[in-house]
Amino acid sequence: MDPTKQASLWSVEEVLEWAQEQYPSYMNMLHKAIIKHAISGRALLRLKEHHLELLGVEDKEQQQEILQDLLLLRVQEEINELCDICSECFSS
Repeated sequence: MDPTKQASLWSVEEVLEWAQEQYPSYMNMLHKAIIKHAISGRALLRLKEHHLELLGVEDKEQQQEILQDLLLLRVQEEINELCDICSECFSS
């Protein structure tokens, strides 16, 4: 997985790699759900609590851990977009 690639552009395989790194103990459940629902980076960033329940993540602590990590990914994506905008403005 390319660490410089925006999460919204991740393939299903890259989402699987990220999930394996972040949640090795949940991977049995997550692996099947990610593949079954073809969760790409774009879909990953849009997951909410009720989506996690549908994917089989029923434990509230696990849900909160995943939701916090997803929020971090969203924030990183926003920061990258702002940096791109700023660099375009100042490069002219």
